[in-house]
Amino acid sequence: MPTKSTYKNSGVDIDTANDFIDRIKPLIKTTARKEVVSGIGGFGGLFRFDSAKFKNPILVSSTDGVGTKLKIAQLMDKHDTIGIDLVAMSVNDVVVQGAEPLFFLDYLATGKLELEKSVKIVEGVIQGCRQAGCTLIGGETAEMPGFYKPGEYDLAGFCVGAVDSEKLIDGSTISVNDVIIGVASSGLHSNGFSLARKVLLEKGKLKVTDKILGLEKPIGMELLEPTRIYVKPLLNLFKNFNIKGLVHITGGGFYDNIPRIIPQTCRCVISRNSWEVPPVFQVIKEIGKVEEKEMFRVFNMGIGMMIVAAGKEYKEVIHRLEVLGEKAYMIGSVEKKEKKQSLVCFSDT
Repeated sequence: MPTKSTYKNSGVDIDTANDFIDRIKPLIKTTARKEVVSGIGGFGGLFRFDSAKFKNPILVSSTDGVGTKLKIAQLMDKHDTIGIDLVAMSVNDVVVQGAEPLFFLDYLATGKLELEKSVKIVEGVIQGCRQAGCTLIGGETAEMPGFYKPGEYDLAGFCVGAVDSEKLIDGSTISVNDVIIGVASSGLHSNGFSLARKVLLEKGKLKVTDKILGLEKPIGMELLEPTRIYVKPLLNLFKNFNIKGLVHITGGGFYDNIPRIIPQTCRCVISRNSWEVPPVFQVIKEIGKVEEKEMFRVFNMGIGMMIVAAGKEYKEVIHRLEVLGEKAYMIGSVEKKEKKQSLVCFSDT
């Protein structure tokens, strides 16, 4: 007698998907803000906008993934922190415009839903939402047999935040003699992994479990260090200081991200010796024989966030960041840009 065709024997297990939702529902509730109207499981997430808090609001949205950092998580079979990276990539992009992240949605796609692994992934997303103070209001889990290899999955995240129009930070007030403050990263964050993997795992013939001189942890653990979420300390700064501009150092590093906010009449001069570059970047540079300019265009080089503040305030801003648990440095200044000068340059002073 021929076997009956079912969704399950085609590769999609609805029962496992339902078990997954049941497992993560109580965890998701721990991220809920008071504005949340709906629970998980509806066709859409409901969020009541607080019109008393935002008088003339602008909504700020962002979407991102974590790129080939996923490959490291899969090689390590360690999935409990990659969700933090997912949240970080979007909420950090929202907060640099002065906005408070309100809610987040995630998308997980895989060939076959593995319950324990998927729960670990979402636990990381939930931890990231807690760090950012936003609610995980919904998401999608797509089981796509034949599309992904066994053990593979992909992630995407979506964030919506809000800011009062008069408090929007867009870099338009940046001027000559402003100071650039660098806030330390936790490592590579979620950018440059295609180059890092090629250098370390292919050219260097290293395994993710290898330990090498100069690094405290095995290669895989070093690379998997979660992206730092800067939302809460930055929201604190916004209440107390005139922050003129912020730069989230992601893909494109220093050279492609700083020009997003710097007026064309100005340029940023970065002192390359003003902070301690984490050893992992030096390891990549040496093994791969990567030129320094390429390093600063691909990686954050130990600076995950840049803040532009008035010269008279920068010391207090740095002090406040340190009180809030961040490592911060005065790493450069804003100067007048002459013709043919680039918007970003480095000095050895």
